[in-house]
Amino acid sequence: MLNTVKRIKQVRADYKLLSSKEKRRFWIDGILNNALYILMALFVIYTSVARPNFLSLGSFANLITQVAAFLPMALGIAGCIVLTGTDLSAGRVSGLTAAVAAVLLQKTDFTNKMFPNLPPASGMWILVTLLTAVAIGCFVGLVNGFFVAKFSLHPFIVTLSTQLITYGIILWFFGLNGNNGQPISGLSNEYKEFVGGELFRLGNVAVPRYVLYAAILVVIMWFIWNKTAFGKNMFAVGSNAEAAKVSGVNVFKTIVFVHALAGIMYGYAGFVEGVRSGSVAASTGLNAECDAIAACVIGGVSFVGGTGSISGIILGVFVLRIIFVALTVLGVDSSSLYIIKGAIILCACALDMRKYLVKK
Repeated sequence: MLNTVKRIKQVRADYKLLSSKEKRRFWIDGILNNALYILMALFVIYTSVARPNFLSLGSFANLITQVAAFLPMALGIAGCIVLTGTDLSAGRVSGLTAAVAAVLLQKTDFTNKMFPNLPPASGMWILVTLLTAVAIGCFVGLVNGFFVAKFSLHPFIVTLSTQLITYGIILWFFGLNGNNGQPISGLSNEYKEFVGGELFRLGNVAVPRYVLYAAILVVIMWFIWNKTAFGKNMFAVGSNAEAAKVSGVNVFKTIVFVHALAGIMYGYAGFVEGVRSGSVAASTGLNAECDAIAACVIGGVSFVGGTGSISGIILGVFVLRIIFVALTVLGVDSSSLYIIKGAIILCACALDMRKYLVKK
């Protein structure tokens, strides 16, 4: 807090020394750099006036529930963006792990249970399922990181390939034991309680347990990014891989670890998604990486590399979810949401690149 006050005082002092032309430039840059936040604030004000229930406790509970569900994927993909890359496989990986978790944790007496001989969803079996989902995500991340680091392939190409491979595995998985591509449902009550059981209530709306799990992941990722050598190496490689290598950083290991950590986040996201959506279909996770990428860029994780913060990612996810919740409250149809998502990603990336060009 004290550092923030000092920075504000310093900005004020520097502003007084600027010429009138420089002051105009200062305000123009400030507005453009924060355009998305300004538009969001105006949009929230408009929505709250048009739909007064938008600012209710129930609406806020719905917001933090959505943020908690989408935040883990953003936390994972942010590391890939810090390395000047991306990960197009994130949504499909979460879809695959959601399907695996759903199959392993179906009710024992469910009529269409895919594997009837599996053990009941006890506490230990739920933990085994969670570790399995995380391991699957980690494996895909290791594959992504290996091909990016070993062969200097662009992450776009590598993760596009693993996205297609993962989707093929999903389609094959949904055809096992005569399932014929049908959605996987009949999730056990123990699984639902472990993930989506009531944590506390805001108004008449229950906030699920995975909000707490998301908060724990935030603390862990903040520690990794800011307090470990791995985090410092990640930013060094993202800023300048050659300079980092000369400085003694193991670039190969850093890239592989970043993608593996991202895969772990996707695996956990899939484990939660099964309960959140109630059932898992072959389309689960489709384009989920788009939301995560947009949230990261809005939150200041630059595609130029070497820039980003956990607090910025959280803010970006909040901003994006607020927009989508507001659009839903206003009655905007789901088809238009895709147009708006695309426009947000395009504008966010354009503003991010503008900041980089101005600095140059």
